[in-house]
Amino acid sequence: MDSQEGSDTTRIIPARSSMMDSFRLAGLRIDKEELKRRISMPVYLRLAMRRAMKSEDVSSAEDSAGLLGSDGVEAPEAPMVVFVNSRSGGRHGPELKERLQHLMGEEQVFDLTDVRPHEFVQYGLGCLEQLAANGDNCAKETREKMRVVVAGGDGTVGWVLGSLGELSKPGAESQFLLWRLFLLVRATTFPGVFGWGGSFPFAWKSAVKRSLYRASIGPICRLDSWQVSITMPAGEVLELPHSLKLTEECSLDQHCMVKYGISQGLDAEVLLPEKVTCYDGVFYNYFSIGMDAQVAYGFHHLRNEKPYLAQGPIANKLIYSGYSCTQGWFFTPCVSDPGLRGLNNILKIHIKRVNGSEWESIPVPSNVRSIVALNLHNYGSGRNPWGNLSPEYMEKKGFVEAHADDGLLEIFGLKHGWHASFVMVELISAKHIAQAAAIRMEVRGGEWTQSFMQMDGEPWKQPLDHDFSTFVDIKRVPYQSLMINGEP
Repeated sequence: MDSQEGSDTTRIIPARSSMMDSFRLAGLRIDKEELKRRISMPVYLRLAMRRAMKSEDVSSAEDSAGLLGSDGVEAPEAPMVVFVNSRSGGRHGPELKERLQHLMGEEQVFDLTDVRPHEFVQYGLGCLEQLAANGDNCAKETREKMRVVVAGGDGTVGWVLGSLGELSKPGAESQFLLWRLFLLVRATTFPGVFGWGGSFPFAWKSAVKRSLYRASIGPICRLDSWQVSITMPAGEVLELPHSLKLTEECSLDQHCMVKYGISQGLDAEVLLPEKVTCYDGVFYNYFSIGMDAQVAYGFHHLRNEKPYLAQGPIANKLIYSGYSCTQGWFFTPCVSDPGLRGLNNILKIHIKRVNGSEWESIPVPSNVRSIVALNLHNYGSGRNPWGNLSPEYMEKKGFVEAHADDGLLEIFGLKHGWHASFVMVELISAKHIAQAAAIRMEVRGGEWTQSFMQMDGEPWKQPLDHDFSTFVDIKRVPYQSLMINGEP
């Protein structure tokens, strides 16, 4: 399915390794001063934005701008800000932050432990809007050309994109398109899809400089985003990841859900409790439920409790693999009780096909312990679990070629650790379940008291009720995010 947006944007390209990129671009010499001229904002704008964010008052920027003056100052060709997650990867964020500040100025590099993305959107960009409204042409042009860079994992990218996405909600769409906020990603899966490689190579200092330059000239791709709404019985409290927020308004229509439940042969009085709690969030890469999320949840807690173990991507992968074994991910075939094995014991899935209006029931395979709804065609450090399907197979299954801007999610299952391992090394494909334009999951505990879910690498423990269902609704956000293609 073609994107509904304009066709003037670049299609997604295959992943390239960062090591190969480093060799291929080794001959490209980037002059540091020239790079600064391209991406560094005028001093008065940097100070004004920083002051507005620190004071949480957009109007305070007027003092800084008025003090330094903006007459005759021109906007840079590609003004840029960078968000750094110091806790991602091998926790080398402080070194990367120092290098970035050296290249582009201290005020344009934000540590996420100090500045949250929504603060940048509300006060930093709000500052530029205020100055532009008062006739500052440099601030107006800087706002229109702004590019946003993220150094962190998939969860960090989703966090920043979610905050920028607030600009595209009803009533603000034209403002978002005017600001043209683009994103370069140095993460685990996003960069592979958009041509940035999985991580910086050994000569990382020069690689940072080259990446900033490529971010200033790269063409633009489009990326679908997906809204997740979780409706669960009231009383339980979630440990919320950054990607989820408690909301007072439930997007799930309870009257429609009762009709839906009756149509599925369920007792309307048992379907929903009197009081529910609702959470909303957005993901860009994947949503999953099951054993993979459980392993990720345990790994995240282990890494937070013992940060000295997280010394780099290789160490992380070794620890992750070892932790998978301790969780029983590799011993699923040995579990004696089938009722404790497959997700089909707690999960029902309904989907809407592309251009469809009716919900369609999709059977959950009995041997699957993890189900993933995938937007990007890379998952788990750049792997392709959906696989490269032949035209004959796609026609037989009713599938279309997967793209990140096609308005569809690929739903697949993983049986156990051994199966997942073969999928990750791309010896086999995952168990294909469906392609969907919208997904509704109904989860009810029974013998299970909890399940695990994750969005874009941020896992959480989801409590389950024996009598009442928890619903997960996934639908496409009507606007798309703009991404920088890193192909040199």
